[in-house]
Amino acid sequence: MYVSESRGSKPAVTATDARGTLPGRSAVTATISGTVFALGAVSLITDISSEMVTAVLPLYLVTGLGLSPLGFGLLDGVYNGFSALVRLVGGHLADRGGRHKPVAAFGYGLSALCKPLLLMAHTLPLIGAVLAADRTGKGLRTAPRDALISLSSSPETRGRAFGVHRAMDTTGALLGPLAAFLILRQAAEGYDAVFTVSFCVAAVGVVVLLLFVPSRAPELGPAVTDAAERPSLRAAIALLGRRRLRGLSLCAVVLGLATVSDSFVYLMLQRRLGVPDRWFALLPLGTAAAFLLLAVPLGRWADRVGRWQVFIGGHVALLCAYGLLLAHLRSGVLPYAVLALHGAFYAATDGVLMAAAAGSVPAPLRSSGLALVQTGQAAARFVCSLSFGAAWTAWGDRSALAGATVALLASVTLSIGLRPGKEAAE
Repeated sequence: MYVSESRGSKPAVTATDARGTLPGRSAVTATISGTVFALGAVSLITDISSEMVTAVLPLYLVTGLGLSPLGFGLLDGVYNGFSALVRLVGGHLADRGGRHKPVAAFGYGLSALCKPLLLMAHTLPLIGAVLAADRTGKGLRTAPRDALISLSSSPETRGRAFGVHRAMDTTGALLGPLAAFLILRQAAEGYDAVFTVSFCVAAVGVVVLLLFVPSRAPELGPAVTDAAERPSLRAAIALLGRRRLRGLSLCAVVLGLATVSDSFVYLMLQRRLGVPDRWFALLPLGTAAAFLLLAVPLGRWADRVGRWQVFIGGHVALLCAYGLLLAHLRSGVLPYAVLALHGAFYAATDGVLMAAAAGSVPAPLRSSGLALVQTGQAAARFVCSLSFGAAWTAWGDRSALAGATVALLASVTLSIGLRPGKEAAE
C-alpha cells in the first residue's frame, strides 16, 4: 500500500506494497503476497493433521481390518477421488460474490470434524462414508484456496507463489507422518491416539484461516451485490470453450488415469523391501522431503521456461519411479530413489498445473476454472485407484504396476501431442 507522495518524488513504500509483500525479503519471497503465506500456514497445519491419518490408513485398513487390495482400492478411490463431485460446487459458490474464504473455511472445518469419526467406524461402509465426507471438505476448499493464491499473485510470479505455498503445505506433510510414527510408538491405543491428535491439529488450522487469511483478494474489487452480475454456473462451464483450459483439463484427465495412488506406492515399497509395519508411517517422509526441497525451485523454473514443460517433466519422473519399482533391485538406494522421484513428480505438477490454468481464467471465475481442471484430474485418479486395486487383486501387484507403467507412458506421449496453446493475456 503506497503512501501519498510529494510532487516530483518517487513513491515511498510502507510496510507492505500493493500485494502485501514486505521489504527486505529474499529474492525468492520478495514478490510473494502475504495471503500466500497465510494460506501456506493453514495448509501446513492442516497437512500435519491429514497426513497423520494418511500415513497409517493403508496399514490400518489392510492389516488392522483385513481389507483386500480391491477393497482398499475402493476406499482409496473414495479418499482421493470423491472430492471430484463437489469441486465444481465449491468453485462456483466461492466465485459468487467472491466468497473464497467462507467456502474454504467450511471445507477445512468439515474435514476436521471427520477425524474423530474414524474412531467409531470399523466397517467398510462406515469408513467409506467418513472418508467421503472428509474428501467433500477437501473438494470444497481446494479451488477457492488456489484461486486466492492466484488472485494474490502477479502472472509472472504465479508459479513461484504456488511453489512457496506447496512447500509450506509439504512441510506439514513431512511432519504429519513423523508425528503418527511417534504416537504409534508411545500410545497403547495407537490408531485411536493418531485420529484424536489429528482432529486437534486440524481445528487449529481452521482457527488460523479465520484469523489471518483476508476475506477477499484485492484483484476482485468490491463485492458484487447485483445478482445479475454474479458469475453463473453456465459461465463456469463455458470456460471449457477456452482452448488452453480445455487442453489442460483433457491432459490432466489423461495423465490422472495412469497415476497410481500414493498409498499403493508405499504398500509396494513395503512388500519389495520387507519394511516392518512400525516403520511404514515413515515412507511418506521421503516423498514429502523431495517435494519440499523442489517445490519452490521448480515453481520458479516453470515461470521461466514454461509451466507445461515442467508439468510433463514431472510425469516423466513418475514414470521413472514406476520403472524402479518394477526392476529386480535389492539395493538400499531403491526406496530413496523411488521416493525422491515421487516427490519430484508432485513438485513439478501440483502447483504448476494450477499456475498454468490460472492464466486462462478471468478473475471473477478463477475458482470455478481451477475447479474444472481439478475435477477432471480427481475423477481420473478415482478410476485409476479402482482399476489398480482390481488388477492387484486379480493378477498381483507387479502385473498391476506394469499395466500402469504402460498406461502412463502412453498418456505422456498423448499429452505431448495435445499440448495446450499459450496463456491468454490477462
